[in-house]
Amino acid sequence: MKPGILMLLALSLSQPLHAQYDEALAKQVGADEYGMKTYVMAFLKRGPNRNGTEEERATLQRAHLDNINRLAEAGKLVLAGPFLNDGELRGIYIFDVSTVEEAKVLTESDPAIKAGSLVMELVPWYGSSALTQVSLLHEKFAKKKI
Repeated sequence: MKPGILMLLALSLSQPLHAQYDEALAKQVGADEYGMKTYVMAFLKRGPNRNGTEEERATLQRAHLDNINRLAEAGKLVLAGPFLNDGELRGIYIFDVSTVEEAKVLTESDPAIKAGSLVMELVPWYGSSALTQVSLLHEKFAKKKI
């Protein structure tokens, strides 16, 4: 191990493991007493209609990505991304809503869902309320917009 890494490790171990509780931020993101909240996770799966020309598929994919960006900007989608294999499971969304019914309305706005290229399985999920802040951090790391 490099000396710099050892110093960083020693420094991190000397610091408190938990940051100080921020009541205002916790309230802003809807955190419960454990720093958690309810989301709805969507598993995007290969749909029955995957036909079309290469140009049509590219146009549909662009519309799908534009919809993802729109939902993220509206604060309804906190995390999204594709799986990197070519299996039936194509990607995930995590919606910042508390019911499957609310998430279903949002999924119906996706052009790939409308076209039958993708289908979604929606599942309530309990996770860290910090996920609501991911998009703010992501902007700091992305040189290009999707």
